[in-house]
Amino acid sequence: MAFCTFILLFSFITIWDFLPLNAKVFIVLMDEEPVTSLKLERSYDRFTDAIVYKERISGGHDRFLESLLHGHSYTKLYSYTHLLSGFAIHIESEEAVSTLQNAKGVRIIHEDIKMEKLTMHTPEFLGIPVGVWPTLGGAEFSGEGVVIGFIDTGINPEHPSFASHSFRGNQSISKFKGKCTTGNRFPSTACNSKIVGAQYFARAAIAYGDFNSTRDYASPFDADGHGSHTASTAAGNHRVPVIVSGFNYGYASGMAPGARIAVYKALYTFGGYMADVVAAVDQAVEDGVDIISLSVGPSAVPSGPAAFLNALEMELLFATKAGVLVVQAAGNSGPSSSSILSFSPWITSIAASITDRKYNNTIKLANGHSFSGIGLAPPTLGRVYYPLAAAADVCHRNVSTGIFSLESCQYPELFIPALVRGKLIICTYSFDFENDDATIATVADNIKKIEAAGFILRMDPDQDFSPNKFKDMALDVPGIILNNMQSSMDLLEYYNSRTIKSRAGQAVVFHARARILDGRRAIYHGQAPVVASYSSRGPDVNNALLQTADVLKPNIMAPGSSIWAAWSPSSEGDPNLKGRNFALLSGTSMATPHIAGVAALIKQRHPKWSPAAITSAMMTSAEVTDHSGSPILAQDYSDSPILEHVLVHATPFDFGAGFINPARAIDPGLIFNAHFQERVTGYGCPTENQGWCSDLNTPSITISNLVGSRKVIRRVRNVSSANETYTVTVKEPSGVKVSVSPQVFKIRGLASRELKIVLKATNSTRAYSFGAMVLQGNNNHIIRIPIAVYVSTSL
Repeated sequence: MAFCTFILLFSFITIWDFLPLNAKVFIVLMDEEPVTSLKLERSYDRFTDAIVYKERISGGHDRFLESLLHGHSYTKLYSYTHLLSGFAIHIESEEAVSTLQNAKGVRIIHEDIKMEKLTMHTPEFLGIPVGVWPTLGGAEFSGEGVVIGFIDTGINPEHPSFASHSFRGNQSISKFKGKCTTGNRFPSTACNSKIVGAQYFARAAIAYGDFNSTRDYASPFDADGHGSHTASTAAGNHRVPVIVSGFNYGYASGMAPGARIAVYKALYTFGGYMADVVAAVDQAVEDGVDIISLSVGPSAVPSGPAAFLNALEMELLFATKAGVLVVQAAGNSGPSSSSILSFSPWITSIAASITDRKYNNTIKLANGHSFSGIGLAPPTLGRVYYPLAAAADVCHRNVSTGIFSLESCQYPELFIPALVRGKLIICTYSFDFENDDATIATVADNIKKIEAAGFILRMDPDQDFSPNKFKDMALDVPGIILNNMQSSMDLLEYYNSRTIKSRAGQAVVFHARARILDGRRAIYHGQAPVVASYSSRGPDVNNALLQTADVLKPNIMAPGSSIWAAWSPSSEGDPNLKGRNFALLSGTSMATPHIAGVAALIKQRHPKWSPAAITSAMMTSAEVTDHSGSPILAQDYSDSPILEHVLVHATPFDFGAGFINPARAIDPGLIFNAHFQERVTGYGCPTENQGWCSDLNTPSITISNLVGSRKVIRRVRNVSSANETYTVTVKEPSGVKVSVSPQVFKIRGLASRELKIVLKATNSTRAYSFGAMVLQGNNNHIIRIPIAVYVSTSL
């Protein structure tokens, strides 16, 4: 029944004018329920009952076609009976297509298309299937023995990404002692060999009066979708088909498909409260998770003398003391400087990149011109050019609704049926979309209701609002969102020039025509990764006064833009995604579980490594060049009114140590370990009895106020059993002379070595400058340590 409910999101497309049609194949889905929805009694006859029902569906298809079409005008190729009720039909006339479209009982008609092999992209983009999974026994066993705790909005236990499967490896999770809390939409069977624990925390939210048990569910069930998305990105099952609106976008897989999932629901559609999050962290550590994925942070820098000293940061410090790695989203407030919302040196803070995959949509006009836009939407049927109609020209005018309500296409009852059927409707993106009073989902739903051919959402030249936040929107009707002001104006000019209006101003003849191409096909480009504009930037801050800290933030970057992953059909937080099992999202929340999953792979290979060691392995092996070999760039904003993106050279305050390289991280050569005592720095650092914060043994060097010179110490440990000789080279930051001792050293297997680094100011830059220290080993290990220095004075 769930799949049939999903299909109700579809509708058919009506061809407005009969145009020549070459013989084509169409897939027609019917309202009738398939075999899988049949509730059969548990008896020896249930198999027979299924066969009888299947034959009844198939025979019904034959009778349906015979009653509508001439026998020589079509050939039925298949009857779909098990998962869908429908059929494939070869048709030679446009009249037959029109007849089917208007027939009672038809749910949707798809023109058949050529298929090609597809796969969800980020594991491949990171080189995991070739460089990591084979070394851990294959995809299904990669991450086995590791439990990742997700503090998020819960989980959708019905999703195939979390289905139980056999774990045939020899690594157990016996130390994990979590429990499974049952409740609304979360029965005892929701936990399995994949979801090994699930609890929810809402007492603070209840106290504030924000929690609504009907909307938010008093159980670990994910009413929002965000938690399911992050969990499946890190540890979802391998090769789960991503089907949205009847289209297969490929196959999804978590970074560590063999890892187990423990759910700690502390966030809801309205957000959450730190009290609940802290309680969740506390429980997760008590239960015995290995990694905590935290795609949540404060809305602003906490007040008080130090950002490091709020309750959550301290809770996370003690989590790392207990041996739990904490990865946290850096924030989505970029590209402003010091917009970071993950502060502490004991937390691994994650920046987000765009990948080399993107989706483009195109509308072609009958005059030969075309415009690019956004929106993952199916094409209009065939190669037919459909009449264009502005929403305001095909709506009832004698209503009290304002012109903006007419143009936003939010009210189907305002349209005149005879004027909209079979046309492409031009809607306008207004402020209502910005504050969620209008939604793209409503536009698409209304287009189906009024039987239009599709829609175009244009920008309003009188309002400086960009619809780019909908670039990842998957649609189930032909549609395109124009995110360029000039294209929007050119489209309207074309429409007005070919539309005849009466003296009263009413449109009477619609000569402008267009068709929408398929926006669901991904295209790939070589310039990636690129730091996403929204990803929060460093430098790290000590307090709400934005005084900078001797700590590098963010720490590392992972894919975060346009990420396909599991979703919850309830989707109370985003009406545009309601009813979907998968969603395409962007944010540092999406980047964070990539790192959590990679950390699980490292933890499986090196189960005794500390959180600091795992972070060090990821940071020192990270990439600072893109796939073409050029330095990584970052998205910034231009000075134009609609904030168009420009590309600039990225710095460690954009991507930390660089872009994650899982294959190198699993064998890093050297690590920088840090113990609990080193990290309890307090605030007001330094003091007479305390070292500089830059002396923390991190795989980076950050000095927020260099006066004269400073010596920092780093201690490395060889995690290989083989001896190795390293040569040190330095790319000096501007205005700083850097000397390292020793410059060449041999380190025995599993031994440690101290490095002394002296940074001397040579020129007062009054700004941050960046460099790096690189340790090149003769066993092909390369360890890169980023350097960020603010030179106040050379005295």
